[in-house]
Amino acid sequence: MPQPTPEQLRAALATLADPASGRDLVSAGRIDSLQVKDGLVQVALRVRREEAAAMEPVRRQAEALLAGQDGVRNATVILTAHRDTPAQTPPQGHARGHAHGHAHGDPRQQPKLLTAVGAVIAVASGKGGVGKSTVATNLAVALAGRGLAVGLLDADIYGPSLPHMLGVTRRPEVRDDKMLPIKVWGLAAMSIGFITDPDTAMIWRGPMVMGALQQLMEQVAWGKLDVMVIDLPPGTGDAQLTLAQRVSLAGAVIVSTPQDVALADARRGVKMFETVGVKILGLVENMSFFCCPECGHRTEIFGHGGARAEAARLGVPFLGEIPLLAGVRESSDSGTPIVISAPENPAAAAFQALAASVQKAIGR
Repeated sequence: MPQPTPEQLRAALATLADPASGRDLVSAGRIDSLQVKDGLVQVALRVRREEAAAMEPVRRQAEALLAGQDGVRNATVILTAHRDTPAQTPPQGHARGHAHGHAHGDPRQQPKLLTAVGAVIAVASGKGGVGKSTVATNLAVALAGRGLAVGLLDADIYGPSLPHMLGVTRRPEVRDDKMLPIKVWGLAAMSIGFITDPDTAMIWRGPMVMGALQQLMEQVAWGKLDVMVIDLPPGTGDAQLTLAQRVSLAGAVIVSTPQDVALADARRGVKMFETVGVKILGLVENMSFFCCPECGHRTEIFGHGGARAEAARLGVPFLGEIPLLAGVRESSDSGTPIVISAPENPAAAAFQALAASVQKAIGR
C-alpha cells in the first residue's frame, strides 16, 4: 500500500482544531515540520511553553489520526517550542506504539527507560573524530561473543554511523506497533539511520531529536538483554543528559585519542557523567599507535599514553589501548567489525580485552 504524501497528511491534520485560536492546526501555523518515509511519519507541533498542557490532548489526537491513515506504519508527534521561548526539558515517552514529547516536566521525575536490560553502558567522547562508534560497535560484538545477549543503540540522531559499520541497509520491521531491532553479528541493533534516507540531512530542533532518541529506546521490541551498548553523539549535550536522567546506566566508557585536545574534551565528558551520578567504567585510548604492516615499525602518530595518564589523574580505570591499523578502517568500511573479520588482528585482541574488562566492571 503506498504511503500518503505530506500534503495528504497535512490535510488530515487540518481536521483538528487548535485550542488557542479555534482554527485548524495547519492554518494556525502549528505544523513546525512534517516528514514521511517508508510509512514512518514524524511531526512536530509548534507550541509555547505555557501552552504545553492544553496542547497535549491535541498531540495525542494528531498522533492517533496520522497512525490511522492508510499506508502509515508508525506515527510520532511531538511538541516543540518557538526559538524565542525558554529551553525545554527532554520529552517524555508514551506507552503505546508511538513516541511523543512534552514541552514541560522534569525528566528526572519521568519513568525510567530500558528497565528490562540487565546493564546499559554509554560509550561517549568529548569530541568527534576519535573513533567512538568503532569502539562501541566492536565492544558490543565482543561482548556478544562472550555469551551475552547484547543490544547496540545508535543515539547519534544527526550523524548515525552504525548502519554503515554493521553493513545493514534493510529497514526494521514493525510488529504490534513496535519496531523490531535488526539482528546482525550476534547483536540486536537499532539506529535512526535504519529508518531515514541516508542522504537526507536531519534538520531537527532539540526536542525533536530527543523525541526520536526516546522512540529508539521505548518503541523498539528489544526483548530480554544482558547488556545494551549505547553509542552516544560526541560532546556533553542534551542526548547525554537525557540518557543519564531517563536510563539507569551501569556506567560510561569514555573514548579518547592520546592528543591533549582530545583528552581535554574527554575530561569534560568524565566530569559531566560524574556530575549526574553515572559511574565511569574507564577511559579507552583509541588510535594509540601505528605499526607499519610492511616493517612493523611503531609510530605514535597522535602521541601515546595520554589517556592512561589522564585516567590516573582523574582516578578512573584505564581500559586499554586500541592501535591505529588499516584493518580497523577496512572492516568498518566493509560493514564487518574487526573482531569478526580478523579476530587475530592486534586491534581485535585489544577490543576483546576491552570487552573482558567492561564485563567484569558491570558484573555480568
